[in-house]
Amino acid sequence: MKALVIGAGGVGSAIANIASRRPFITSMVVADRSLSRAQAAVTKVNDPRFSAQEVDASDVNDIRALIRKATPDIVVNAVDPRFVMPIFLACEEEKVNYMDMAMSLSTPHPTDPMNKPGVKLGDEQFARADTWNKNGNYAVVGMGIEPGMSDVFARYAEDELFSRIDYLAVMDGSNLTVDGYDFAPSFSIWTTIEECLNPPLIFEEGRGWYTTEPFSELETYDFPDGIGPVECVNVEHEEAVLIPMKVKAKEVRFKYGLGAQFIETLKTIHTLGLDKKEKVSVQGVEVSPRELLAALLPDPATIGDKMHGKTCAGTLVKGLGKDGKPKAVYIYNVVDNEWSMKNYGNQAVVWQTAINPLIAMELIASGEWKPTGISGPEWFPAQPFLDLISEYGSSWHIREEEPKGIVA
Repeated sequence: MKALVIGAGGVGSAIANIASRRPFITSMVVADRSLSRAQAAVTKVNDPRFSAQEVDASDVNDIRALIRKATPDIVVNAVDPRFVMPIFLACEEEKVNYMDMAMSLSTPHPTDPMNKPGVKLGDEQFARADTWNKNGNYAVVGMGIEPGMSDVFARYAEDELFSRIDYLAVMDGSNLTVDGYDFAPSFSIWTTIEECLNPPLIFEEGRGWYTTEPFSELETYDFPDGIGPVECVNVEHEEAVLIPMKVKAKEVRFKYGLGAQFIETLKTIHTLGLDKKEKVSVQGVEVSPRELLAALLPDPATIGDKMHGKTCAGTLVKGLGKDGKPKAVYIYNVVDNEWSMKNYGNQAVVWQTAINPLIAMELIASGEWKPTGISGPEWFPAQPFLDLISEYGSSWHIREEEPKGIVA
């Protein structure tokens, strides 16, 4: 498989690093708006299959020109979700296959944003499904860790463990700390703000999709592998869109283990207006407050050697087991930052994200997954994906939960 990866930040460089250890990749072009950053990612892997290019991910024509030059089998979008549509449309126009880890952005409901969804995550992409079906190429969307592996867990739960799913919540938590910083998001601050300050999206059978206030329904969840209890809240995330499209569940939501201090910091950012994307004039200079905030905070790709702890991504499922009895499980993946830094030189969160598009690409290359049109991770059989996780140096586990309150 020939791949073009757009974005050489934390996740993009980790994709290159992991891909250099997999023989199914025949060539990979790593492209970024900063050629030096793309070159650094390629230099690190020291592999003749890899090369660097410069590209403006906001410019459809620039992306199209690079696609024609690189002639990839697939384009992997490893940049912020604000660049999803330019890359997606460039792939559509060039009739080349596409994969991303976050979907097109949402737009709040114009009059009732805290109760009703407006344009949902991914709506802009799925609206173009007919064109992709007609073109004969595919787009696999939401193929990171969350969404991505978490959706594979949901599909596995339906196929192998449950006869009825009453409640499905993707639960993300960690005990990561970063030396020298009280506030240092392990992922893009742009994405963090977008997810956490937008109205959370929830799906309920019979009601459909609805929204709530940001940081709603705080609960403390005890994460495995020594991470322990973390305060979790509802957050807008792609799983609440994708999972109900293919997995029959009465309720689907995403809860993020931010912790009380992180939540308060994000609330302060919002109160001060530092989450705004629109530019403001500062002594005659036009500045986006969110871009300024991103510039002030440490680059998530560079903090791995200062980071300590583990990160956990998982799917909590409650309902009736295949035997018809009440059942609850948490299916999860944990990555230890010390391990990922020692073995790959990538911090835990970006490494945990980066393995998933590569596992999916390997399954497509081998013919075990056969995508058509626009697909999410739960469109495909889960077991082949889960079987490959260990080959990539990671693992997945099932923890039995207390099935209280479930009525058979």
